[in-house]
Amino acid sequence: MALNLLYSNDRKGEYPSSWYAATATALAPFAPLQGDARADVCIVGAGYTGLSAALHLAETGRSVILLEANRVGFGASGRNGGQLGSGQRMGQDDLEGLMGQDDATKLWQLSEDAKDLVKSLIARHDIDCDLKPGIAHACFSKSEVRHEHSYVEHLQNRYGYSDITALDEQALQAVCPSPAYVGGSMDMGAAHLHPLKYALGLARAAAAAGVRICEGSEVLDIVEDTQVRLRTANGSVTADHLILACNGYLGGLNRRVAGRVMPINNFIAATEPLGDDAARVLAQDVAVADSKFVVNYFRLSHDGRLLFGGGESYGYRFPSDIMATVRKPMCEIFPHLHDVKIDYAWGGTLAITMKRMPYLVRLAPNVLSASGYSGHGVGTATHAGQLMAQAIAGDSDGFDTMSRVPAPAFPGGTAMRSPLLALAMTWFSLRDRLGV
Repeated sequence: MALNLLYSNDRKGEYPSSWYAATATALAPFAPLQGDARADVCIVGAGYTGLSAALHLAETGRSVILLEANRVGFGASGRNGGQLGSGQRMGQDDLEGLMGQDDATKLWQLSEDAKDLVKSLIARHDIDCDLKPGIAHACFSKSEVRHEHSYVEHLQNRYGYSDITALDEQALQAVCPSPAYVGGSMDMGAAHLHPLKYALGLARAAAAAGVRICEGSEVLDIVEDTQVRLRTANGSVTADHLILACNGYLGGLNRRVAGRVMPINNFIAATEPLGDDAARVLAQDVAVADSKFVVNYFRLSHDGRLLFGGGESYGYRFPSDIMATVRKPMCEIFPHLHDVKIDYAWGGTLAITMKRMPYLVRLAPNVLSASGYSGHGVGTATHAGQLMAQAIAGDSDGFDTMSRVPAPAFPGGTAMRSPLLALAMTWFSLRDRLGV
């Protein structure tokens, strides 16, 4: 029997034992679906994508049922690094080569819209999620720094993006005094936040707008026709439109998406509060992502902990000692923290694509899907939900631009994705260690 990622690494219906879950006020559980229901739109998955789509659809007067197998924000939306990054997951220079300048420019504007959308939703719905500006990109070698500075110049000159600046070694050290880094950039148009508080805020707003949220309602099968019909253990939904917003937890609900979107795991640890030592990690209250392929990403929490994400894992089971998995890269970046106490360590399942760009697709005239955010989901997933809501309302320009990005299937189909990923990740992590 295939591993069900909805339950294989977590207790059914419970948030993970993360610092995020410990510091967010959970919403009262939403009742599971019971009996037969009817809606204009049914959405599967209550992460950023599904919650955003539901909220935007409800605001246009449509009836929406949102089915979630566990809890709202249970998956990657409630566990991630909390970084609201600029641009798409693929750099603009690479997108220009892949898509041409016109579509690359549209994709840049969509990425700016995504950041603005998150910030406006937080303001409009009074979501208390510790939103703060600034993400630094940190590089390990002089050649990486040269490439980064060239890219900064490209964004400034071609896209008129003035919120990003190049940092030499001294300037980066003034932000992040790690001996590992020799330069990089600072993007003050990007931001960071408490991801679970943000997800819960979206859920609260969606419910207030009239969305019927059903937790503990795993979708068992879907029948597509002029209307769609979804079945759960205790009920069914018939709807005019369907949105699949499952990301890494899609399972077998759609083979076409599953062939192009692969679940992978990532891990985060929260240290004890560092007190005065916090300035030896970050001298400014910004987030950091570095240039490794298996990226390290980190920031300080509002109570002075280091929230550090990183570490490699092959296969879909979380490692037995997540703490040790994360401590290794953390100590490569901050050797002085080798004895620091770690209070929380957790894993999460996200999803990647071959091109590391999200896969937005119209699977049928009345069936849309968005997933595969490849670690760039805070803004992109929220925005994808809005784009699908707009497409259902008849304005599909943004959705169509995103869906034009090539999305090749993983070689070997779903059966070979995991072993091929392990092979590729071993190669890239070896390159990281060798510095090539």
